[in-house]
This record gives sequence, structure tokens and C-alpha cells, in this order.
Amino acid sequence: MIVRRIMATEGITVSAAFDLVNVGKDVGEVAGIGKIDVPVSDAKDLAKVLKETKTEVLLDFTIAAATAVNAPVAAEAGVNLIIGTTGLSAEQKTNITEAIIRNKVAAVISSNYSIGVGVFFKLCREAAKNLGPDYDVEIIEAHHNQKKDAPSGTAMTAAEIISKELGGKDFVYGREGLCPRGKEIGIHAVRGGDIVGDHTVMFIGNSERIEIKHQAHSREVFVGGAVLAAKWVVSQKKGVVYAMSDVLE
Repeated sequence: MIVRRIMATEGITVSAAFDLVNVGKDVGEVAGIGKIDVPVSDAKDLAKVLKETKTEVLLDFTIAAATAVNAPVAAEAGVNLIIGTTGLSAEQKTNITEAIIRNKVAAVISSNYSIGVGVFFKLCREAAKNLGPDYDVEIIEAHHNQKKDAPSGTAMTAAEIISKELGGKDFVYGREGLCPRGKEIGIHAVRGGDIVGDHTVMFIGNSERIEIKHQAHSREVFVGGAVLAAKWVVSQKKGVVYAMSDVLE
């Protein structure tokens, strides 16, 4: 989907592609748009191919174990980064950030590239700021049954935004047995079928509640934002990690 969107967008083109499968095949044919003379390369040749093709931005939407290895390699090759992989550990995030700063490239790292989710995050921040600590906060997310990590990166970002606004809150992941509610933020993950991505944040008072909800109907919403970020990041200050909110602003 990213390949298709890039090739349909003015001012940007596909220069290289990497995967564990389809190595040697034309990525345009793999993406169903016909030959574009860009072969799929093996990730072990990442640095070599990026340099040979003069690639300016690498879009990485894989899994944490792959991103943790490949993102620093791309940074060392002088390539800017758009990272949409979730499930990265704190150590992996630190290593990637250090590589970006050290090699003076620019990067956007976001748990969600949907433009609508950018607004969703702003609404969560505004609600937390206005409602304050007297409202209980619960976050429910739902995704397809093949998603590797839980809770979703988007749910965690929402929780972190709200926690910061409220002065710091503990997170509780699901509940079982005796667990009286304190002032924590509850986070719950649902996995099933082909759900693209649903996120609901509930601010619950004693006599009312506010729900802020985002539903992705298609993964195209993530693709559009990622390509927008790729076009944006090349002209930004180097050695900096940006968020999708920076792109939207």
C-alpha cells in the first residue's frame, strides 16, 4: 500500500525496497501496479542498497526486532527515517534515537500515522487538561487477530499524553481478581478478526462520562500520513526525532 501511494504522489518515488520474501522481484509487480524497475532487496544488504540508490528516506513498518537492527543501519547510511513499527522496548527506542542524533539524520517515529489519530491525541490532551484528576480514565483498543503487540502503540501514546497532563499516572493492563480502582489509567486490548484499529478513551465521572473514539476503516489512513511525513522530514532539522503531531502542525 505504501509503494502504491508513493508512486501516485507527486514529488516522491520508490528508490529501494526490502523484505524477507519476494527478494529479486520488482516491487511494483509485488504491489500490483506493474513493473517500476525497483527490485526487492534482502535486508542484510540495507546499507549498500540505500547508498547505491541515493535513497533519502526509509519507511519502516515491520516488527520491533527488525526495526531495532535496521533503523540504526539506515541512520548510519545517512538516510532519514519514518518509523511506524510498534512494540519497541525502551532500550530499542533509546538505541534508535541515539543513532539518529549521532548520524545527524531526521526521523519521525509515531505509533500511528493517521491524520485523524493526530486529532484524537489532541482531544485526549484537551479533555485531560479540562477534566482533571477527578475523572477515571479507561482506554480500550481493538485490532485484528494477527497483531503482535498489546496494548497497541496508539493506546500507549494516548495513555502517556493523558498521564503527562494529569501529572503522572500508573498504568494497569486489564484487571482480574481483587483489584480496587485507584487513580491509575486502565488499558485494555481486544484481538479478533480483521479489525483495522479501534481506540476509545473514556473519562468517567460520578454522574457523566466523555468518550473519545477513533476507528480506522482501512489501513490507507496510515499510508497517507506516512507518505506525507516522508515528504516533510527531508527538509527538517537533522539529528532530531519528530512526532506525527509535528508533521500535522
